[in-house]
Amino acid sequence: MAEAGPALPDGVRYARPEDVPDVLRLIRALADYEREPDAVETTEDDLHRWVFGEDAVASVLVAESGGRVVGMALWFTTYSTWKGVPGLYLEDLFVEPAARGTGLGRSLLQALARIAVDRGYARVEWVVLDWNTPSIDFYEAIGARPLDEWRTFRLTGRPLAELGATEDVRSQ
Repeated sequence: MAEAGPALPDGVRYARPEDVPDVLRLIRALADYEREPDAVETTEDDLHRWVFGEDAVASVLVAESGGRVVGMALWFTTYSTWKGVPGLYLEDLFVEPAARGTGLGRSLLQALARIAVDRGYARVEWVVLDWNTPSIDFYEAIGARPLDEWRTFRLTGRPLAELGATEDVRSQ
């Protein structure tokens, strides 16, 4: 089932449940590229639940070439309290090495920009590893700018569990 919205660039479409194996393959390829090949815990069941299930929290666009899925953009909606409107957060953007330089990466970002504009959203945001200069150069070439004054923090694993299990300190 295609999502309603703006016309997407040629070669880009909303992912369908039958694309899940390809999406997972691309997530794993991205992890390899980012030097974290063993970090992917996501399963096909996870993607079916969180992208296509009743409580879906993310969306995926796929890029095709020659009838094959060769790229993807996985994103979700955010909300800016300062702007007072939503935005899109691009969690993962990946195009297979053999398909790079064909415009599919740009088409995936253009599709996200069209979705954001069509919905009245204020921005599209993402992070990139500081050593990934080909991607940084590409992002800057399309007009994206780094937010050097901001630092990304992450709470996960044991510290997340411990904080989540802590009694309310106000009651002590």
